[in-house]
Amino acid sequence: MSLTRVASVDGLERERRGSSVSSHQRMSFNPFNDRVPPVNRKTSVVSAALQFEEVSKQKRLLQVVVAIIYCLFAAGIVFGYAAIKPVLIDEGVFKNLCTPEEVEQHTTPCYQQEIRLNLMFTVAAVSTNVAALPIGTILDKYGPRVCGIIGSILLTIGALLFSFASRVNSGDLYTPGYFFLALGGPFVFISSFQLSNTFPQNSGLILALLTGAFDSSSALFLVFRLVYEATGGKLDTQRLFLIYLVVPVFIFLVQVFIMPKDSYKTVSEVVKDAEEEINAPTPPDVSEEEALEYRERRRSTIAEVSLLLDKSTNTKRANREESKNSKSGVWGALHGYSAIDQIKTPWFWLITFFTVVQMTRINYFVATIRPQEQYLLGSKHKAKVVNDFFDFALPLGGVLSIPFIGTLLDHTSTPFALGSLVVIATIIGILGCLPYMWAAIANVCLFVVYRPFYYTTVSDYSAKVFGFQTFGKVYGLIICLAGLFNFLQSPLDAATHVIFNLNPIPVNVILMSLAVIVGIALVSFTYIKSRNMKREHLEDEAEGATETLMPNPNGNTYGT
Repeated sequence: MSLTRVASVDGLERERRGSSVSSHQRMSFNPFNDRVPPVNRKTSVVSAALQFEEVSKQKRLLQVVVAIIYCLFAAGIVFGYAAIKPVLIDEGVFKNLCTPEEVEQHTTPCYQQEIRLNLMFTVAAVSTNVAALPIGTILDKYGPRVCGIIGSILLTIGALLFSFASRVNSGDLYTPGYFFLALGGPFVFISSFQLSNTFPQNSGLILALLTGAFDSSSALFLVFRLVYEATGGKLDTQRLFLIYLVVPVFIFLVQVFIMPKDSYKTVSEVVKDAEEEINAPTPPDVSEEEALEYRERRRSTIAEVSLLLDKSTNTKRANREESKNSKSGVWGALHGYSAIDQIKTPWFWLITFFTVVQMTRINYFVATIRPQEQYLLGSKHKAKVVNDFFDFALPLGGVLSIPFIGTLLDHTSTPFALGSLVVIATIIGILGCLPYMWAAIANVCLFVVYRPFYYTTVSDYSAKVFGFQTFGKVYGLIICLAGLFNFLQSPLDAATHVIFNLNPIPVNVILMSLAVIVGIALVSFTYIKSRNMKREHLEDEAEGATETLMPNPNGNTYGT
């Protein structure tokens, strides 16, 4: 669910087909939105571009701080599943599914209980990814405030269902409760990205803080477990989730009274709007006076855009973006193509297959880390130590990895970044098969850094290769397909228990092998294409270069 690197490649997108005119494209999360001629546009696009100045610096700072706070408590709490799972087992959730023999032998958790709990997490993980499509539509159409309010309502429903689930003798309220908690997270998180434009000079820092808050939100369930253990179970899930209702109420209030109704705009977004206005055809049935007004409006818009782009700060920004784009090696590969044409290419399918495999591996590991380590290490105590370390390291790794991820993606090529992903994923796979304590700890350390690195790289790749015009459709489809395939976790879990007698090594080897095969194919493809694109770019520059004649001392020029 990470979109945070998208802003780093915001810039001119080349129209590869049908037109040679560059187009400033605004990133859209709406996969169903079609471009239409603008109506009732504001008079001054310069004022629109600088609209954040209408809001005081103190209020903009407050909005950013508030967003970080509620993302910390709501954005990705369901990914703290490994921390809250022991609490649910201790409270006997789904224990009614155990056989009499398992109850008599005090098997905890029993087979069906383990499968059902993991299915609850799987449903939540899948819904978090699939939700990107409808959230994008709502965000584009109604703005961040509506998204935030919807998120607070979903979080409220989830907390209430989870709180009162223990009182329901027949039926399962835990799974729908976890589902609504998972659904509310991306509503409040994705709608917060636009706040990076409140302070454009620090947009990267703001995005990094929001991402860190998302990764750290998984620690909330760790706090729940520590409170539960410290009170001897007196503060159980029922009371803890009733207390948690403070969070969605807080989100609702700040959305109404503090947070912006509409997204803050960047210069590129305003230029894109202005370009649509300039290129919009004059209606054929207007009077001469109205036609004159249309022409005057276009001239005025062109002048304002020129003034906006002539500012030295924007020139410097354009130069920085051009430098970063050239380093990526793949920027603009499919810019200007329709979403359908992009989806037909290996660019799309290779990254989709890679995402499917890696997301399945990540969520499977989160859901099964404790039984995996218990088998490999042969000790419940050691498995608990590794699980506890993982609970602390998961949110911490998301924060500590931010500088590393930003530096790597900004200063190296996309094939290199993808290659790094494949290498780290392979090392994680190997460590996950070794029956040593040091291997388990090293595996966790690499995993908590790899997880945010993977999510960020996929969004970065999508923005650079496919562009902003189709970003909502293409990236949303990648994450949606990967989320749907995460339902494979349940049969994988069942195979580990039934076919492999709790041995996690076969499943880990299968997933690692698939990741290596698809990863090598993806890296090889992008590397070859980046070299071809670089050669084509140099050839285009050579063909477009004009001959420069050397002047002689008499003021004439040498040449033919």
